[in-house]
Order: sequence, then C-alpha cells, then structure tokens
Amino acid sequence: MPDNSADYEDSDELLPTFDEDDHPARVWNLLWLINPGDEEAALQQFDAWREARAGAEDEAGDEQWLWDLKDAIDWRAGFHVDWKDVDSFVAALDELAARWNLGIDWGGDLDDEDFAQDIDVPMLMATAHDRLREHGYTVWNWNTGGDGYAGWIALSRDDEAMLALCSLLGVEVRPGSDPF
Repeated sequence: MPDNSADYEDSDELLPTFDEDDHPARVWNLLWLINPGDEEAALQQFDAWREARAGAEDEAGDEQWLWDLKDAIDWRAGFHVDWKDVDSFVAALDELAARWNLGIDWGGDLDDEDFAQDIDVPMLMATAHDRLREHGYTVWNWNTGGDGYAGWIALSRDDEAMLALCSLLGVEVRPGSDPF
C-alpha cells in the first residue's frame, strides 16, 4: 500500500501553542473536551472566545471569561437556559446530542400536558445525563450563580479530566445527574 499520509491534514497543525500555566490553554483544552472529534468546531469557538476577550485580562477571580465562553459555545457545544425554560433546554440538548447522531428519550411525550406539567429543567437534565451515559457521554452543568442552567456534554471517559480541568479554571461543575 502506498503511503499517502501526506494527503491528510495533520491535526497537530490546528492546535494552538501556549505556555503550561496559560489560562487560554486551559480554555482550549476545555473546548477540546466538549467538542470530541471536531477540532474545527473547537477552533472556531476558541477564536470566537478570544475575540470576545480581546483586551480583557484573564485574572483568576474574573468570571467574565466563562460568560464569554458560554456565548461562544451556546447551542453549538453548550447550553444556557432560564431555570423554568423546559422547551429551550430540550431543544438545546437535542441539538447537542444530534452532533453524534443521538436522540434523547425524555421519558414521555413533552407535548402531553399531563406529562409536561410535572417536569422541570433539573429533572430533564438528569434524564438526559442518564440517556447519554448509555452512549458514553456525560452532561455537565456549571454553577451560574443565578436562575439559569448552563453546561456542556463531553465523553464519559474524560470525566476525571473534566473535573481536574474545571478545578484549574475555577469553574464549579457537576454531572447532569446532580444539577445546581
């Protein structure tokens, strides 16, 4: 067989280079985790985040970087919904799961008033977490400190890496089975 490896793009060329203690490097690693197998999407989101952060200082106590990240990944690799917005939560998680050709069994017909009247975002987040774990994915949510729910999905095999990285970034995260 001929060696045609030169015909393929080297994914190492897509990776930005940073110092080890560089905050943007950690954000890049987070984007890498929440866009498994899609380096191009991670790079686009990273560029959008960097553009939003242009001129801002990345300080340890500054949480604005996380809100800028939320904007860069919203509906592409993450979600952010109001505490009572069940419809947006379902639509966002369905959209995110579709990246891997997965559908989420929500446990009932969301258009059925009898079923829908007793559900809320935390209940649906736990359901999505359980359904996606069956396929090797984990739903994560981070503490918004307000009346909303935000998070992302990553491969379950990266659970320990996610916890370690978010600890380094100063982001309090929990699996979707335990929403804030």
